[in-house]
Amino acid sequence: MVSAETARSVVGIIGNVISIGLFLSPVPSFYRIIKNKAVEDYSPFPYIATVLNCMLWIFYGLPIVHEHSVLVVTTNSVGLVLELIYLAIFYTYAAGQKNGRKKIVIGLAIEVVFVTVVVVVTMLTLHSHERRSMMVGIIADFFNILMYISPLTVMKQVITTKSVKYMPFYLSLTNHLNGCIWTSYALIKFDIYVLVSNSIGAVAGAAQLILYGVYNRKTPKDDDMINHVRTNLQH
Repeated sequence: MVSAETARSVVGIIGNVISIGLFLSPVPSFYRIIKNKAVEDYSPFPYIATVLNCMLWIFYGLPIVHEHSVLVVTTNSVGLVLELIYLAIFYTYAAGQKNGRKKIVIGLAIEVVFVTVVVVVTMLTLHSHERRSMMVGIIADFFNILMYISPLTVMKQVITTKSVKYMPFYLSLTNHLNGCIWTSYALIKFDIYVLVSNSIGAVAGAAQLILYGVYNRKTPKDDDMINHVRTNLQH
């Protein structure tokens, strides 16, 4: 019979794979940005939010805060590197977007200061794993929820334009799967802080997929848009 610890490790490894898939899901969008040499209407906020989320969970997973959470550290370390690469690409091609580069610089600066404060306060004022886990876990939960629901910031745009062009499908799908697998991980050996945000993430991901399903067929394809413009010009 498989022990709870073994099952948790297996689920955690699967969670790592899915999480890395989540972090890699924006690659097609950034390929498009590089190809067009413009960020168009893409927003940097989901990636800025994810950077903060990764930094907090890396700190949470360290032995000095929450023991036996190495898998939390590994997946978020990979995520942090990837998100910084995405933001570097965004910054490179954001010249045409109003305040695009400024948003990235200010956002990252605020996050570094915030995480530094969290680390210093935690280490100097809390002297047990339980208290450190509670403080960092609650803060990380809050921002993890923001990361999960950040793609929904384009919901109004999707509904208004009847287009899911700027809401990547694979990001929504991996958001949902990631929430589900880490919810399972948290339930095997109960971890309330991992459980809360990821269960909400599973629901948020499902909502994004429903929205995508509703408006996907109504989204004009690029060729259709070109033909539409050409027709209007001819008339």
